[in-house]
Amino acid sequence: MLHKNDLLYYPAQARTVRILWIDRAAKVAYTFELGAKGAHPELAALPALSSDVREQRARLLATDPHAAGGDTAALPARHRQVRDRAWGVVQALVADEPAIYQARRRGRMVMLQSALHGVSHPSIYRYLRRYWERGQHPDALLPDYRNSGAPGKTRGSSANVKRGRPRKSGSHPGLNADDGIRRTFHAAVARYSATHAEFSRRGAYRQMIQDFFDTRDAELLPTFGQFNYWIGKDAPVAGTPA
Repeated sequence: MLHKNDLLYYPAQARTVRILWIDRAAKVAYTFELGAKGAHPELAALPALSSDVREQRARLLATDPHAAGGDTAALPARHRQVRDRAWGVVQALVADEPAIYQARRRGRMVMLQSALHGVSHPSIYRYLRRYWERGQHPDALLPDYRNSGAPGKTRGSSANVKRGRPRKSGSHPGLNADDGIRRTFHAAVARYSATHAEFSRRGAYRQMIQDFFDTRDAELLPTFGQFNYWIGKDAPVAGTPA
């Protein structure tokens, strides 16, 4: 039997969908495709989804790479503030099921919340997609999404001192790959692996930058070198693909 938040991976299309909602009669469901730019909830017949799993057209994933884990109280206060502000905008929207999954009704609902909170339509849709893609819990709205993991010990970092060699150009010292960033690296690897038949470090890095960071400030983005180094270093601990 399938349940809300289950992930189904379709190897033939190299796509993964999350079940967002199931009606009481267990006849229909709404799903959301992970890693698909501009994705929206889609109506599906629940028996058809069950048949896909039973006949091995789809595989039910045992592990959700976006499941909540860890102590969010340890996160920087500004991260929690970003999460709380986004949650305040979408909380009423996601509670109104199944209306929020229906395009016409969703458009009107977003318009009302936009006026109420003074937040743009694109921002609200971005919050919704994050919420649906990352497991439908408030922590999905954290700016650096946390995935459970146990990185090995490494050197500490200071707010004004960047580890590693300086960048060759640019006035900003760059971004430290602290424990929070490394957890984001792990989440990005798990996410990419769940939605792609073959793992690509470059592909996982590009998807991570698009999904987890504000690309308007390039100096505050982790480099591919940092990403490549840490997923290699943490591989024996976190199960990262080589």
